[in-house]
Amino acid sequence: MSDALVPLSLTAEVDPRLLEILVCPITHGPLVYDREAGELVSNGAKLAYPIRDGVPIMLPEEARALD
Repeated sequence: MSDALVPLSLTAEVDPRLLEILVCPITHGPLVYDREAGELVSNGAKLAYPIRDGVPIMLPEEARALD
């Protein structure tokens, strides 16, 4: 019997070089990579941008508001 396949979105990592150059599209400030949540967090904008299939989605309308 074969091993169960894990969806790519749960296993894909973001290229560290990309993380070094990405900034928040609203504040142009730094982002914090939350590996467990699969998000890039902008503390300045209080938004968390999702990462899907290893690709950061840097659209404000796709971001999750932080409390």
